[in-house]
Amino acid sequence: MHFLDIGEVVERTGVPPSTLRYYEEIGLICSVARHGLRRQFDHDVLLKLSLIGMGKAAGFSLPEIAGMFGRDDRPDIPRDQLHDRAKELERQIIELRMLRDVIRHVADCPAPSHLECPSFRKLLKSATNASASRSPRPTIGRTKSTRQR
Repeated sequence: MHFLDIGEVVERTGVPPSTLRYYEEIGLICSVARHGLRRQFDHDVLLKLSLIGMGKAAGFSLPEIAGMFGRDDRPDIPRDQLHDRAKELERQIIELRMLRDVIRHVADCPAPSHLECPSFRKLLKSATNASASRSPRPTIGRTKSTRQR
């Protein structure tokens, strides 16, 4: 069976060797052999690295991603966490769209002052309302030190 040399994995994935060694150290991936001092990997490592990259891009931590691989590399996907993350990403998308619209308007607005522009004020109010509606509300009885934990 032909294994992938660490250099081939780096070339195909763009993941630096130091990251591959770290992922191996924390148990996310494992090498199957060595050729001299160079690690050798099974072809499945490419899929696993894609999944790790996607998990990181979605905002999951490496320990969370490791937990999703489960035992014996059988996926143990916490679907409720995935739904929660998808909702959070949707919220971020909405915020970024609003920010994009405000920036485009500021760039293109013919008004002498943006503060005089009714469209700008409307966009700004919408962005402010959206931001205020998702801010965590302080809970009665909680002290500052307990909120920081």
